[in-house]
Amino acid sequence: QVQLVESGGGLVQPGGSLRLSCAASGSLFSAYSMAWYRQPPGKQRELVATITSGGNTNYVDSVKGRFTISRDNTKKIGYLQMNSLKPDDTAVYYCNLRRTLTIPGGSWGQGTQVTVSS
Repeated sequence: QVQLVESGGGLVQPGGSLRLSCAASGSLFSAYSMAWYRQPPGKQRELVATITSGGNTNYVDSVKGRFTISRDNTKKIGYLQMNSLKPDDTAVYYCNLRRTLTIPGGSWGQGTQVTVSS
């Protein structure tokens, strides 16, 4: 069972930046795809960005050009660099690691709160 621990959330002003990290245990990290999701207050969880084991990335339209997903397979850590943050980005952010993006499930972190406010 892979365990994931997110960090890096916090309070930031509009236009600011944060970098979220997702540290994984176990030996499967490099072979699996990773995704970042977020759940805004009172709303359903939504997919934000994905990265395959081969490094192919994809983003929801609302974060394209502002967020960058990446991974360091040696350290077994995934990242979500968030720039030009907006109040609408306020949410709890979760990382997810699974064998393939076409099949739901996998392992989830506990979430990290991101609040964008002046």
